[in-house]
Amino acid sequence: MRITLLVTLVSLLSLAAVDSFSVKSPADRTVRLPTKQKGRLLQSDGYISSSSSSSSSSYSSSSSLIQQRASTSQTESDNVSLESISRGVAELKKILAREYATFFSPMETQYYAKDVSFTDPMTSLAGVQSYQNNVDMLASRTLLGKVLFSDAGIVLHNISGGTVQPNGSIEDIVTRWTLRLTAKILPWKPTARFSGISVYKVIAENASSSASTTTSSTPGTRRVTIVEQTDYWDSINIVPNSGGQYQKVDKGKAINDFLNQLSPGGFVAQTAAPELPYQLLRRGDEYEVRRYPSFTGIQLPYKRRDEGFGSLGAFTKGMSPLSPALMDVQKDDISDKYMMWPLTFARPGEMEPAVPQEATDKAGEGQWRTMRVVHVPSKVVAVREFSDASMEPVVRKADRELRELLQRDGLRPTRESEDVVRFAQYDAIFSMGKRRGEVWIDLGDDGGHPFD
Repeated sequence: MRITLLVTLVSLLSLAAVDSFSVKSPADRTVRLPTKQKGRLLQSDGYISSSSSSSSSSYSSSSSLIQQRASTSQTESDNVSLESISRGVAELKKILAREYATFFSPMETQYYAKDVSFTDPMTSLAGVQSYQNNVDMLASRTLLGKVLFSDAGIVLHNISGGTVQPNGSIEDIVTRWTLRLTAKILPWKPTARFSGISVYKVIAENASSSASTTTSSTPGTRRVTIVEQTDYWDSINIVPNSGGQYQKVDKGKAINDFLNQLSPGGFVAQTAAPELPYQLLRRGDEYEVRRYPSFTGIQLPYKRRDEGFGSLGAFTKGMSPLSPALMDVQKDDISDKYMMWPLTFARPGEMEPAVPQEATDKAGEGQWRTMRVVHVPSKVVAVREFSDASMEPVVRKADRELRELLQRDGLRPTRESEDVVRFAQYDAIFSMGKRRGEVWIDLGDDGGHPFD
């Protein structure tokens, strides 16, 4: 990702306005293919340049044969060229994945044009060295960066695009990512998070250039180079009701989005337990999209939340449950309500989470007869936060608003989620301070979201 947003901490007033345009119709860039050799081949053929006294039928037959051979030869040459470009695209995607994984340490500068341009919602730079200097500051690899920032990192979710067209031009490459950084220069050390896409315009180096700059280290592969990169944020650049397309916006909107994340949060209610971990996929406009690992939980039907908290607290004594408490309320208002506390989750490299033996031994027996251990598979969840008490009107309103936001941004809930309102509570039930409540909606894996 082109990560230049940090420059704004020291130069916000110097930012200039930018024109809006949509990613939906990117400008094409054409690769120069080798000059066709058909005419030269025909002229150099001995039979074609022979005396005109040859019979017309013999001339016509030989001419047709030579044209066919020349056409076949050119087609084979074009196919080889396109294949070498395709291999170059695949190589560049691997390079990008490696740069994201290492936070551009090192940055593979040989895959960027010297005059490459970078643009994000707040600023623009030209030249690969300017990009590298800025990323090094973000990663605290410069003196200024060590003063300003800490805990910076980026997660790559996927890479798409890069299809090679018959004329040798290359479709834009698009990456999806999430970036975080902590402004340690501020006393409260806030962490800002951004998610979005980077659109890379790329070309295959001209075969007529020197071999050292056009060929990859892999034999038979044409070097594909980045000539332009444009970043878009999910929080400000998604066009409403466009199916998830992006466009540029005024820089003032981007600055406000950044500064709002740096403001103090005030007095926050104490969390009831350590939080179930997740991967942030999108920080959108008034909602988030997260990927949760598979986890086990203990679930029971309830009528009053305080009674449900009390029963689960007694059951899990000594088990170290996690937050949040998850409540499922059917939309028909007559079915049972269910509360669940997460117990364990699948760690990296684990296929399934461990199940506490004590929980399986107790659930469904005696005074715990209404409780059961449940397994929840890994899933992608859309989330909208609310700070009011988790009363029914508040929760149902937040659920409706989240569904409208998902429709606006081209995300689709699972069919099963249509009949239930699920909300999460992180703080202890009678705690003081700003509360953290959320509504959750599962997103479909069959095209319901772009985070495959």
